[in-house]
Amino acid sequence: MTIGVLFVCLGNICRSPTAHGVFAKKVADQHFESLIRIDSAGTSDWHSGSKPDSRATAAAANKGYDLSSLRARSVTVDDFDQFDFILAMDRQNLTDLQILCPQNFDGELALFLDYADDLEDKEVPDPYYNDRRGEGFVQVLAMIEQASDGLLTHILRRHRL
Repeated sequence: MTIGVLFVCLGNICRSPTAHGVFAKKVADQHFESLIRIDSAGTSDWHSGSKPDSRATAAAANKGYDLSSLRARSVTVDDFDQFDFILAMDRQNLTDLQILCPQNFDGELALFLDYADDLEDKEVPDPYYNDRRGEGFVQVLAMIEQASDGLLTHILRRHRL
């Protein structure tokens, strides 16, 4: 049994690849990489094939996460067959995913920060614009780390791992 987790934001160059990289490391640190498959995508195709934003990559690298192998792609209807958890970074992307979601999808379609119990705001802010120095990327990374811990705990409990 493999559990699929897909992280989704708008362009798949900031928030969702950061979540992908952080969660992948947390899964590997617990030795569950053979049981949990991770990917990320965007609801737009603006950046398809692009590397993650350099500010996201730098913020992640400063905390030991490697995003260098990731490339942006668009979410597809087929993703609903491939993933058990499809997690949006904000409400607009969740709405876009709900529109795309087939009626027979039996996984979890939710906001990623729903798994971060200590955070009141359930949307990961988009740091792409107006953040030349990268502070927003550091803030986003901290939120993603917290939600990743909660998500991994949820998956392990739900699947009795």
